[in-house]
Amino acid sequence: MTRGPIQLDVSVSYGLPRLGLPAAVSFKRWAAAACAGRIRKADLAIRLVDTKEGRSLNRHYRGKDYATNVLSFPAELPEGVTLPLLGDLVICAPVVAREAREQGKLLAAHYAHLTIHGVLHLLGLDHEDDREAEAMELLERQILAGMGIDDPYSED
Repeated sequence: MTRGPIQLDVSVSYGLPRLGLPAAVSFKRWAAAACAGRIRKADLAIRLVDTKEGRSLNRHYRGKDYATNVLSFPAELPEGVTLPLLGDLVICAPVVAREAREQGKLLAAHYAHLTIHGVLHLLGLDHEDDREAEAMELLERQILAGMGIDDPYSED
């Protein structure tokens, strides 16, 4: 665990109308919560997209022909380059809104969860097997609880 304040530079861009979407400051707060105690300095880009762009990116990079909620693209720096570049997140706003509605979640809480989930992927966490999934979900729950946000995996 890394102690001390984090220096986090988050760039947020909107590829669709911003009406009803969280402000950049919210995404920065959620990303900082995910990074806190794990890294000291990071640069991160977050882009909010519509279904068409989300589907195109998911098809191109993952071979899956549908829009998904969040895509994580860790920075791939050349050997010997030591920049604090963490990577990019792409969040598909219509998918997030639909999931929040279907799951009975507050929209902002779902955005917070997916932002934290994506940043944890950029930090190297994954959920490829049950053990990894349990550890990642526990960490997500802890980070969200620290922000006063309910357990996103609760069935209630």
